[in-house]
Amino acid sequence: MHASASWANSPTTFNLSELEKLTIDSSFAVKATQEAVNTAIASVTTARAFPNPEIETSRGQQVTRLNRAEVGPTQSWAITQPLDMPWQRVPRVDAASAGLQAEQAHQRAFTTDVIAKLRLRYFDLIRRQAEERASREDSKLMEGIRSRIALRVETGEAARYELVKADAETLNAQKLAQSAELRTRQSRAALRAVVGAQLPDDFQIDNSAQDLPRPAPLTQVKSEVIQENPVLAKARAERAQLTHKLNEQKALRLPQLALKAAIDQDHEIRNKRIGFSLTVPLWNTRVGPIGEAASRLSRADNEVLHQEFSIIQELDAAYQQYDIAQAQMMALESGIVRQAANAFRIVEIAYKAGEKGFLEVLDAQRVLRAARNELITARYELASAWAEIERLRATPTP
Repeated sequence: MHASASWANSPTTFNLSELEKLTIDSSFAVKATQEAVNTAIASVTTARAFPNPEIETSRGQQVTRLNRAEVGPTQSWAITQPLDMPWQRVPRVDAASAGLQAEQAHQRAFTTDVIAKLRLRYFDLIRRQAEERASREDSKLMEGIRSRIALRVETGEAARYELVKADAETLNAQKLAQSAELRTRQSRAALRAVVGAQLPDDFQIDNSAQDLPRPAPLTQVKSEVIQENPVLAKARAERAQLTHKLNEQKALRLPQLALKAAIDQDHEIRNKRIGFSLTVPLWNTRVGPIGEAASRLSRADNEVLHQEFSIIQELDAAYQQYDIAQAQMMALESGIVRQAANAFRIVEIAYKAGEKGFLEVLDAQRVLRAARNELITARYELASAWAEIERLRATPTP
């Protein structure tokens, strides 16, 4: 009840950083990756554990061989302590530690992917809301033009076919507005699916500050990605883990030692013994396990190289998309959209003065609509490219 009340009183307008924090705090999938890290921590503890001693005791009766008469009781105690030799212990612990690093890198990579997906949904909602506003403006504009044409038809200043054409264009504008509204609802649902049920149904997004920081130069980011990308870190940690496992399998070929101590006692004599046992790798020389570990290590080496190449290619593609989208956006904002808006305004004024026809108004409106939609798309492409670059850089999340 307390949690429900707090959400009921909380504001329903969220900016991007607030949505990111809410997603990380409420995502069950992110929490599952933390449990995987906890499992790896327990695996390190298991690898560091020393073997337990084995204690054996027995009791009996001593019987003579001639008349089978009982002479007295006998007792025996024995203890065996397997030795965890350094050449076996060190690679085992190192393999578990590398596994922990791999799980931690996987958690970072998964969290980064979740945040990147959230950012794309956030920018897509901004895009859809902009398209909806533009389509509603077009619909309202067409309704105004249609009203003026209807008045001119009634007064005989315009032919009736212009009203028919205006009705068709008005219906088309209304249909486009309805489609844009549907896409906005779908985008809202997709964003809420990423964030979780903690996001209220009536949420709004704060897109007042949409200026995104320009990425660092590509050469600088490449070196950062090679060193810090969590996907690469996970692949390298897994390779290190397999290297240590291979060393462990090789160490298991060496004799395994165990210290032994025993006491045998009867009614007259007590025997004390101390020594060691040695497991000789005579028949099983670990050829199969060593071959399997070597094969897995070779595959991991190739996977690391493949991941490095793929991520650099993705980074190059993201920078190219960013540069293209930025160039398009600057061209549209500085010239094309402004010129299309001015042209439409001039044609509209001329139409009201009777100097231009209705079809010329429609043509000017289509040009303006196309330029405006291209600008909205360019802004989204720029934001999505930025989100992809930040995903590859694995920038810190809240």
